[in-house]
Order: sequence, then structure tokens, then C-alpha cells
Amino acid sequence: MRISPLHFLAFLFLAGFLLAFIQVGVVTLAVEKLGLSTGAVVVLLFGSLLGSGVNLPLFTVAAEAPPPIQRHPLYQLGMLRPRRPFTGSTVVAINLGGGLIPIGFAAYLWVHHGLPLTLVLAAVLVVAAISYATSRPVPGVGVSMPLFIGPVAAAVTALLLGGEKSAPLAYIGGTLGVLVGADLLRIGDIRRMGTPQAAIGGAGTFDGIYITGIVAVLLA
Repeated sequence: MRISPLHFLAFLFLAGFLLAFIQVGVVTLAVEKLGLSTGAVVVLLFGSLLGSGVNLPLFTVAAEAPPPIQRHPLYQLGMLRPRRPFTGSTVVAINLGGGLIPIGFAAYLWVHHGLPLTLVLAAVLVVAAISYATSRPVPGVGVSMPLFIGPVAAAVTALLLGGEKSAPLAYIGGTLGVLVGADLLRIGDIRRMGTPQAAIGGAGTFDGIYITGIVAVLLA
């Protein structure tokens, strides 16, 4: 299996981003806001990063190959390459680091902080609507969205709705909102992307989900 240079560079960027945060004590601040131990947060962040390379297949759908002129410009630079050739179908998967782990941690924060379900749903729906409006399907690649849209939307929403619980609400609303808006609501676009695999919480949305989880908590 071949890993595209762009995905490898994204991994290095996020690893450096996390290490820089640890060095300046930002993780400690996030720990205080979430009411968790430092070890738990570090394991979560590194676990999500390492899990970004693991996609668990869910089902397969028939898909259309996009015309060559619709291919993303970075293909010309060799920066975007599918891990296997497109053969007329797309495997829909869920990413471990950008899907399952954030969902599990969001559920834990919801129970741990006793957040009302209506409050959580409101935050998720607001971020999901913004994520859907600002994300775009990229033929041959997947779904992409601007990097800091999710964190800002989640933080502002949490500050307006969450009060003293704004930090955990920012993480829950941000990560789940991006997953719903930029991935789940884009499932219908998969057949027209011409990509061999589409991972929920992976590829173009993983970095947005990952940074949303960190930055939204700090801003809230």
C-alpha cells in the first residue's frame, strides 16, 4: 500500500503541532479545562494521531470515475495518490484516529461532565451545519474543508451555550460536528468522487477534527 507524500507531510505537521503544544504547557491548560489527568489527554492525542493511519472498512458502493480534468491540481505534483487504483467502486471506512477515538472520548466527556443531551445536540448541529457549508468534495481524493473553521465554530458555539461547561462542549460539538457535517452528510457525494476509499474521519477531514479537538477546548 502506498502512502501519499501529502498525507505523510500532514502527519509530520500534526506531530510537530502536538509536541509544540506539550512544550509550551498548552496540554496542561487543556487538562485543567476538561478536568482530566495529563496522562489521559496525552494518550488521547497521540492515540488519535497514530490511529490516523488505520481505516476500518464498513461497506462498498459503486462509484463513477471523475473526468481527468477534474482531478485535483496536486496530482500534477505527485502529492495526492490513492493507495490503490480506482476500479469502479469505493470502500467506505471509518478512521480509528479521526473517527472512533474522538467519538468515544466525546461520549466519555458527555457522561463525565453530565451535559444535557439537548445542549450537546445543539452544539453538534451548529458545527455540523457550518462544516457542511464550508466542506467540499474533491474528485479523486475525498472531502476537504478549511482547517480552522471547525475549531472556531465549536469554540464560539460552546461559549454561547455551555457556560462553565464550555470546554468539554467545545470538544464534543467540534469533533462530532465536523464528523457529521463534513463526512456523514457528504456520504451522498461519494459515488461521484472516483476515489477507491472514503474514510469517515480520515483523509481531508482528519486534520480538521484533530485540531478542532485541541484548539476548540483552548478557545472555549
